[in-house]
Amino acid sequence: MSPKTGSVHKYFAIAGLAIATAALGCGRAAAEDTIKIGLVMPMTGAVGAAGQEVAAAVRLYMAQHGDTVAGKKIEILLRDDGSVPDVAKRLAQELAVNDHVAILGAGTTPSAMSMAPIATEAKIPTVVMISGTSVVTERSPYYVRTCFTLGQQSGIIADWAIKNGSHKAVSVLSDWAPGAEAGKAFEQHFTQGGGQLLDTLKVPLQNPDFAPFLQRARDLQPDTLFVFVPAGQAGTFARQFAERGLDKSGIKLVGPGDIVDDNDLAATGDALLGVVTAGFYSAAHPSKLNQDYVAAYAKATGGKRANFISVGGYDGMHLIYAALEKTGGNTDPDKLLAAMKGMSWESPRGPISIDPETRDIIQNVYIRKVEKRNGEPYAVEFETFEHVKDPLHQAAK
Repeated sequence: MSPKTGSVHKYFAIAGLAIATAALGCGRAAAEDTIKIGLVMPMTGAVGAAGQEVAAAVRLYMAQHGDTVAGKKIEILLRDDGSVPDVAKRLAQELAVNDHVAILGAGTTPSAMSMAPIATEAKIPTVVMISGTSVVTERSPYYVRTCFTLGQQSGIIADWAIKNGSHKAVSVLSDWAPGAEAGKAFEQHFTQGGGQLLDTLKVPLQNPDFAPFLQRARDLQPDTLFVFVPAGQAGTFARQFAERGLDKSGIKLVGPGDIVDDNDLAATGDALLGVVTAGFYSAAHPSKLNQDYVAAYAKATGGKRANFISVGGYDGMHLIYAALEKTGGNTDPDKLLAAMKGMSWESPRGPISIDPETRDIIQNVYIRKVEKRNGEPYAVEFETFEHVKDPLHQAAK
């Protein structure tokens, strides 16, 4: 997902950035009429749909809660990184130096990784709203995550598979950092539970053709297929899964919630019915808060179904608003960061909080099965694992 472009890392020298941000630090911390929040999201490019979903959720949150917090006007500066990490870094520099943002929002893993030095040098609290790669929050002490980690879901679905009779598995993974991390967590839990991983097949992220990999997986004769594809590719995967007859092969298909993304499910027909995943959000989550969110999101987006990407942006805005309320509108970066650590609230996905040690999200993970509801497929929850922390960070401790 990281197309190579000419290096732009010299656009602003770090020394110049340090001088500029030092001069601006006092101004950020002082009382201001407007608080600027810079969102660097992939509105176009390989994963443009994800950025669009976050942006829609941010707009919805502000429409519901207003554009003023603690007496300060909130201004969103949305920038499109085109799914290119170097562009994300340049945009973050511009937002820090030229626009004097108090808070940043980061998107996908490669872009979030590229922006981390800027957030650290400029001391800008940055809310990670899309990336599910565990290591991202380690890249800057000013990073806080409101989305998920793939390890939270992939380990749990491996445990569930073993418990429900799986012995031999093949992994089919998109070939980028989140895919590698999902595969690592699944393999660790699956093999520790006594299962055997027959092979790991890596699919190119750009213009993926899953068919030959699915055929290779079928030839290995596993009883379980663990799959990770990013949001936006589930429809393509489902079609090719059915074309290869795997939906009727008797092979159990499992994975993290990405493979049954709500925004794609409506277009998959019956191909993914019966598929079991571990995920932290479903549009079918039965709480009243979520039912209201799904209805409001559909109304705001012309009928689109709320999904797990959107809720990361929605909760990202909640965290920002709540932290600013707690500081009384003071945008001193360390005070804002301290306010965010340990914050807990009820989300459309269920109860969530920010781990004060790792600045990562703690949330419920649900085992879900794809079933028809009102004629459309949904990931319907039937088992809950409460207050799940990122397992890779826990193991590192």
